[in-house]
Amino acid sequence: MRWSVGIEAEGDRVFTREEIVELADAVAASNGVATGIGTNRYGAQLLVVADSREDALAAATELFAAAAHTAGLPAAPVVRAEAVSEAEEAEAWEAEAWETGAGLGEAGLGGTGLGGADAGGPP
Repeated sequence: MRWSVGIEAEGDRVFTREEIVELADAVAASNGVATGIGTNRYGAQLLVVADSREDALAAATELFAAAAHTAGLPAAPVVRAEAVSEAEEAEAWEAEAWETGAGLGEAGLGGTGLGGADAGGPP
């Protein structure tokens, strides 16, 4: 199963654009993106394949540490790590779309009486 894992480490100084660009280059191989320009935290969102959330967090943490080292960033404690599976993300997106009515036209449900003028509400 594929997982999207977000990880942040907190340092004792503000990180520069150049440092975070180096981190972005290092995480790109894992379909990752980097964050942290102008803050005392650097982070990444990585895609990993794992059987469980725990395995995903462990794999991503290892990749993150290696990428930070490659980028020349100082070792710093991880202050945030969370993993969401593709299935969980799809379920959350679908639930939100139904709650807000977003995407009804794309799903072929426009004009079925589920909202807008057909339901007596505003168009």
